[in-house]
Amino acid sequence: MFFPRAARLAALLGALTIPATSALAQDVTLTSRDGAVELSGTLLGFDGEFYRLDTMFGELTVDGSGVTCDGPGCPSLTGFVARIGFSGAASMADVLLPALIEGFALRNGYDTDRTQGESADFTYALSTPDPKTPVATFSFRVTNSDEGFADLLADEADIVMSTREIRPTERTLAHDAGMGDMTQANRSRVLALDAMVPVVSPENPVRAISVPALAQVFAGQIANWQDLGGPDAPIVLHLPEAQSGFAQAVTDRLLVPADLPLAADIRRHPDSRTLSRAVSLDPFAIGLASFADVGAARALMLTGACGYGIAATRRSVKTEDYPLTAPLFLYIPARRLPQVARQFLAYTTSAAAQLVIRRAGFVDLAAERIPVGDQGTRLANAIRSAGPEVSLRELQKMVQVLAPLSRLTTTFRFEAGSARPDAQSRSNILQLAHALEAGTYDAHRLVFAGFSDGEGAAEPNRAISLGRAQAVRDAVVAMAEASGLQQVELEVAGFGEALPMACDDSEWGRQVNRRVEIWID
Repeated sequence: MFFPRAARLAALLGALTIPATSALAQDVTLTSRDGAVELSGTLLGFDGEFYRLDTMFGELTVDGSGVTCDGPGCPSLTGFVARIGFSGAASMADVLLPALIEGFALRNGYDTDRTQGESADFTYALSTPDPKTPVATFSFRVTNSDEGFADLLADEADIVMSTREIRPTERTLAHDAGMGDMTQANRSRVLALDAMVPVVSPENPVRAISVPALAQVFAGQIANWQDLGGPDAPIVLHLPEAQSGFAQAVTDRLLVPADLPLAADIRRHPDSRTLSRAVSLDPFAIGLASFADVGAARALMLTGACGYGIAATRRSVKTEDYPLTAPLFLYIPARRLPQVARQFLAYTTSAAAQLVIRRAGFVDLAAERIPVGDQGTRLANAIRSAGPEVSLRELQKMVQVLAPLSRLTTTFRFEAGSARPDAQSRSNILQLAHALEAGTYDAHRLVFAGFSDGEGAAEPNRAISLGRAQAVRDAVVAMAEASGLQQVELEVAGFGEALPMACDDSEWGRQVNRRVEIWID
């Protein structure tokens, strides 16, 4: 159940000092079986096994098997039904999460019953058949990423659906409310991948645009198609609603790195699908749409002054080689969720779930192999860039190491101006660690291959790229707590600027080039 917005904001403001509580929360007393210990407080939640209590000592989690509960708020221990609240981005709640819940239910033999609530909100009830016994309800409040985080901070949601990263203020509020560091891999989970794709009408003659020029277009500094090689006509800008996580990600990923403000004269749309449809009908329009919603519009290739170009494809988005990749996040606070919720979250990382994600139109996270023979463009770029800094001998050394191997789509990149892996890469570290624990790569050799941008001298760049490769390998090994890593060879190599993915004449290009790839025999 969700509060009115006024109550939700009041709880958010109070989250800095006291834990937020639900309107339905009631005082209870938990007593140990021998009667020696008694604990009173406000019941915040019960997951079927553990009580979560707001007490004079702070928020506590108590094992239900060792206590008895007294008070009007005490839950039933025999007919327990798990209740999990999702809140946030409409683009994730529209198709993706329902498809995953249906897949999870089918895999576990549950029946599902969807009930439509007010506006776009809805609830899934899961039950066992014959006899029909309720197991869980998944409630969805469908708004945007901002509202999702507000609901989490007000203790009105268990999981946030977000198409952008958590803001620093939200991160601080969550930490101070006892929810942990929401940027850690176990709190911030990449569910699937999307991308911000520049789209135009099929009648528009422009085929490609550089990222710096795209930023200037949406800042209003380039206002005529003639400046992009098109007709002498004004450029009409289209974006989703300003409150949507997708639109906020456009500002974060495209305009902030270029230190440019967003233009004021922009036509807004309720969702990406509507945007693409409108752009496809206007030969002078340009918009940024979801990879899943390009539709009848035509996607522009991203290019640079040095001649490199890359299109938004499932593979380029999955490797994050496409520079405007947009992860879809689930944010989960540091508290125990009901068992069925934990099972659902585990399912979302399974091979079966990756097929569901792909069929929903998004890019899945399953690691794929890319043979050297499929990487002709990358190797051509390497040869084209060879010169005094990167000699033919250096390229030959790189090819000698990588030619017998295949590249995995699991790639690691770093936050701008930082050695810290970005949000998608932090999720990739966890994913690769789990795969190593499961024995997926037993009897194989994995090479962590580091690459750098072309700024500075070649030798220091090789050292930097090797250091990044070692850091990523160490992070993966540290995350893989289970034994068995001796069954796989983990090597590192640093090739500096030898294999560029983009032009080094812009910050986005340099950031794309700074990466660690995984190659496997």
